[in-house]
Amino acid sequence: MKVFRNVLKAGLDWVFLADVLAIFGIGLLFLYSTSSERGLTLSGNYFLRQSLWMVLALFAFWGILSVPFKVVYDFAYLLYGLNLFLLVLVLLFGRATRLGAQRWLDLGPFAFQPSEFLKITFVLAVSRFLSSRDITDQPIRSLLGGLALTVVPAFLILKEPHLGTALILFPVLLAILGVGGLRRDYLVWMIFLPLILSPLGYFLLKAYQKMRFLVFLNPDLDPLGAGYTIIQSRISIGSGWLFGKGFLAGTQTQLRFLPERHTDFIFSVIGEEWGFLGAAGLILLYYLLVKRALTIAGKSRWPFSRMVASGLATMLAVHLFVNIAMAMGFLPVVGLPLPFVSYGGSWLTACMITVALILSIGREGEF
Repeated sequence: MKVFRNVLKAGLDWVFLADVLAIFGIGLLFLYSTSSERGLTLSGNYFLRQSLWMVLALFAFWGILSVPFKVVYDFAYLLYGLNLFLLVLVLLFGRATRLGAQRWLDLGPFAFQPSEFLKITFVLAVSRFLSSRDITDQPIRSLLGGLALTVVPAFLILKEPHLGTALILFPVLLAILGVGGLRRDYLVWMIFLPLILSPLGYFLLKAYQKMRFLVFLNPDLDPLGAGYTIIQSRISIGSGWLFGKGFLAGTQTQLRFLPERHTDFIFSVIGEEWGFLGAAGLILLYYLLVKRALTIAGKSRWPFSRMVASGLATMLAVHLFVNIAMAMGFLPVVGLPLPFVSYGGSWLTACMITVALILSIGREGEF
């Protein structure tokens, strides 16, 4: 209890934390909506299960806040290496889903996704590597080192496979390099070269990933198969109009026409039941969240903490942009959850650790 009181007395950014909790509260409301027909039993009730995961996530949250942020620097490489080891264990012993993806490790009654935590330990490792050298004087060596720290976990995650999580590492690396002072011409090449070569990547995709891309271009290509989810998602969002159909009154949700409505497509549920205004309100909360995180990063004098905060803010921003664009049909389905809203214990815990790290940076910004 004394540790908790000391953390509460610390100079935390309470506006940032309140924004996070508001977004989480909205997420709980719509997880209740997606599972209200299932009753109040724990099995299958995403509202109850997410509430339980939040309790566990808060222990990780308090744990991060209770130690000085400089300790994170000392253990950055160790945490990254441990996470890589867990990714290897997933490929060897992980539990496969009905679609064949192998992303979870079982620990008794619990299962978790190491790839969700890799997003954080990757930021820590890359930030430590780049903050320990002068990127301006050693641009090539810094760039190659950062790419090496990125490509290894991306390869392991692609083997699961989880394309969305693997791809998200690269814009985060780009943000960290930009904050670190990499020359603008290098940053431009890092953006445009992958875009130029991306058509070649199509031939490396698995069959279901190719189909997802094709139905993104034309959902009617397979309306009852691969295109079904995106069609139902568009119907859900469009039917909400300005004010929505009302909480628990969304037909696509309550009649279970919309697949994955508690995870990847929960934004579609919000659009249907709360309409454009409700969805726009949530996006505004996310905007304030990312803006506040970047403000904390900008005030930090220590290059490592500035890179970490910027990298974590970018990770959250890319997640919410891709998830919302995916639900609206503007991007292919790649399976990235909505921060603090989509159901998932590993993802929620990773998000709360992210918040704790950013708050810790804001508290110790003078270093």
